[in-house]
Amino acid sequence: MPRLSDLAGAGILITLVAGLNGPAICAEKPAEIAMDQSQSAVLETRRATADFRLRARKGDYIRGRARVESGRITLDLLDRKGVSSRRLVTDGAGDNRFFFMVQEDDPLLRATAERAESAITLIIDRQVASEQQRKEETYLSPRLNALAEKLPDTTALETFWEEVKAEGTPIVEDASDGMKIVTFLARGAKRNVRILSAPSGDHEEMSRLAGTDIWYMSFSVPDTALLSYQIAPDVPDVPGNARDRRVAILATSKADPLNKHPWPADAPDAFNQESTLALENAPRAEWAEESGGAKGEIRRLSVRSEQLGNERDVYFYTPAGFDPSHPDNLLLFVFDAEKFLKAIPTPRILDNMIAEDALPPTAAVFISPIDSTTRGKELAPNANFANFVAETLLPLAEKEFGIDATPDRTIIAGSSFGGLAATSVAWSHPDSFGNVISLSGSFWWHADDAPPGRDNEVAWEIARADKKDLRYFLAAGLFEVGRRGTAAILDMNRQLRDVLVAKGYPLFYQEYAGGHDEFMWRIALADGLLALFGEE
Repeated sequence: MPRLSDLAGAGILITLVAGLNGPAICAEKPAEIAMDQSQSAVLETRRATADFRLRARKGDYIRGRARVESGRITLDLLDRKGVSSRRLVTDGAGDNRFFFMVQEDDPLLRATAERAESAITLIIDRQVASEQQRKEETYLSPRLNALAEKLPDTTALETFWEEVKAEGTPIVEDASDGMKIVTFLARGAKRNVRILSAPSGDHEEMSRLAGTDIWYMSFSVPDTALLSYQIAPDVPDVPGNARDRRVAILATSKADPLNKHPWPADAPDAFNQESTLALENAPRAEWAEESGGAKGEIRRLSVRSEQLGNERDVYFYTPAGFDPSHPDNLLLFVFDAEKFLKAIPTPRILDNMIAEDALPPTAAVFISPIDSTTRGKELAPNANFANFVAETLLPLAEKEFGIDATPDRTIIAGSSFGGLAATSVAWSHPDSFGNVISLSGSFWWHADDAPPGRDNEVAWEIARADKKDLRYFLAAGLFEVGRRGTAAILDMNRQLRDVLVAKGYPLFYQEYAGGHDEFMWRIALADGLLALFGEE
């Protein structure tokens, strides 16, 4: 049996003397060691193997040393069946450090000496209970840090949620000059929560605050940020390829129920609605607001293209009091008609700007994409589609509005793939379209047979060609960054900007603290019109 003697010091010292007299310790009840006893035990055994049980709880942190007088020592952590679950020391000579986290209450350890006559000394010199371990302050949000310090106080948790419900989400807190900490929250999801269109530009996985029903994700953003987003709780993990799993977010994504600024307000349900954030210094969509002034008229025509083999809706906007003979008239062409008639209320923007004399009288043509498949084929650089716009729609617009259009007074505009199309159509037909407005243009595009590394085919084409009589307004969002090695819209717009500047093109370039969404584009479109023609 073990002989116990007092030992001065903070650790537990267990000396196992493996000799030739007495029974093997592993055949006896294991010695018990408790950190708070500050004791040592000298164990004599015929065999060079000894078991001992450490009084510790699951999650405790253990630090110790295993010393052997001569030869080598092996130290194992055993499971409930007596099988090694982890080797702490392997054939160690002299003094050997070991560390482990307790996986089961009162773990059993086994020390085995190479030589039966050698003395083994085990020292447990640090044991930290799981509840005493310092929790890392990984919360960017000061409010989450403050809450974490109070947990598991359920009253503090409920108070937090009551405050959030009253204030609305996301939480906005001060950071360094010109920056804010924005924390998105969700409550009660079982498996996961993702943010769609967050400031990162990706589908971010929210984290769970341990022991609570809080899911969170914090970002440091400029105080000019404006963006829209959705929250997707419990996104299903569906079988299939990476894209199949990625788009599964659309099954549950909806407006944040705690956000007080849903958009648009008249959406049929939360799944077809965005939540929005506009920080204190963000630009305001003043031109997109209802003013009660005179409104232009919109006429829809169905236009067939024999060259493209399809038929589409085209909308013609005539401003109130339009005089076809006015020399300052502008003509605007816009892709993705339905988007720019509703989410980006371009007719209202034009009504307001014209009424305030901020913009000359502007007639507009809105071109429907037909469907998503056709859109992808036509809005990428496509000679047949460019010819259709220049040779069919432009003459039709002149007839509808009773005007003779000139390229210096004609604008072509679009967002995303529409921005790419506006740039490529004007490049193909500068004698028809002299002004380009591209909002988050998808300039990462390149032909399938393009050489490796040749993203931004438009920039390459402009760089190697003679200068044309074109003016540009380019806009991109600071949150339009690449993901998993893909080319970023922000980077590609900056690249095109640099090429246009180097070639000497008249260029207005604007970056917004926003993402790839209509919430930003409705502001950027007005800025583009003002940049190109507002000073008149």
